Amino acid sequence: MNNTSKTVCGYCWIVVDPDLLGGQPAIRGTRLSVAHVLACLAEEMTAEEIANDYPGFPTESVPEVLRFAAQHLERHRAVDVAP
Repeated sequence: MNNTSKTVCGYCWIVVDPDLLGGQPAIRGTRLSVAHVLACLAEEMTAEEIANDYPGFPTESVPEVLRFAAQHLERHRAVDVAP
């Protein structure tokens, strides 16, 4: 990552960089988006399995990924429902 990376306030592992993944929140030091890590966890992968598939993934970032997702959902409560 370059100098345009900014750590998201309140987090150590989550960064935003307009030149990385189109500015999506990502895990510091990787090219993995928070959304991708959440998708891996939703598929019942463990942090260790994610690290095996994506060398360099810091397993200690998982609690922050979950907290970030929870806080993001709290701020964006609108949900589309089927009629």
